[in-house]
Amino acid sequence: MERTPVSRFPDVQASVPAIQVSLSRVGVTNVEKVIRIGPPGAEQLYYAKLDCFVDLGSDQKGAHMSRFEEVVNDVIGEVVLGERGFKAEELAQHVAEEVRERQGARRAEMTIAARYPEHKPAPVSGIATQEIYTLFGSAVASERGTRRLVGVAAQGMTACPCAQGLVAGRARERLVADGFTDDEVGRIFDAVPVATHNQRGLGTLYLGLSEECATDVDAAELLAIVENSMSSEIYELMKRSDEGAVVEKAHRRPRFVEDCVREAIRGTIEGFADLRDDAFVSARQENLETIHQHNVVAERFGLLGELRRELSSGEHVAHHTSMREWLDVAA
Repeated sequence: MERTPVSRFPDVQASVPAIQVSLSRVGVTNVEKVIRIGPPGAEQLYYAKLDCFVDLGSDQKGAHMSRFEEVVNDVIGEVVLGERGFKAEELAQHVAEEVRERQGARRAEMTIAARYPEHKPAPVSGIATQEIYTLFGSAVASERGTRRLVGVAAQGMTACPCAQGLVAGRARERLVADGFTDDEVGRIFDAVPVATHNQRGLGTLYLGLSEECATDVDAAELLAIVENSMSSEIYELMKRSDEGAVVEKAHRRPRFVEDCVREAIRGTIEGFADLRDDAFVSARQENLETIHQHNVVAERFGLLGELRRELSSGEHVAHHTSMREWLDVAA
């Protein structure tokens, strides 16, 4: 029996829907791929999850879902098998632009979340330890151009300043009762970190670049800012000397969840002083409490110019530009 050519089937997706309402985002999520990211000669294979969307007009019933997978496969094939390694945000840009063209869409959005290892030495012993981080790359392509986001997520440790103050106050009372002078108590606290409860924290930092920006952002710089924003870095493999150093460092730098976000914002402003004011920044910190059953969260987002003005003046900025607002300007 002769089969009917595929071209004779009606293009149902291109037909007019029964309810003519446009849709903000239509696409595919949790597409799992192995991708290659990094500068030439230093590329690494990463396990990644990809989300891809387009806007859909009120006169089109549906997007061509198979084309999302086709574009992703084609572009990933170029990156994995080709001679050049991309950065995550460059890969996201490449896919978003290709999807927009093949779908005939006004706007396309691509997000990549890649898990990857970094090898770093423990702080005292120098023993090699492998740490797993998450790298994010996003892009929104439109007629105006393409906006890019690069981000990282890392874990660390925080020590609670409030509990430390309470413990220090009670310790001071006992020391004074035992005959120690205020000067001697001060010297003791300088020499011996005061106990407090700790949290394991997850810090996330994004930096967004506008269509006209040609600057490349090194994700390693963002990673350093995130880890330094917490009381101490953490390590999967440590000797006893390393454990002592990590605990002491954390207790000498007690920080609330809010402190971590503010440190990340300050580090971004100082570390990327050459970026324009229309760049976007988002910092988020979540701490897993140890003496409570809940977690605590803080975040700040906004244009780099908004944050610079607030940091320099100390005056509150009423409106904080969100990531969604910043991305939608590309529409």
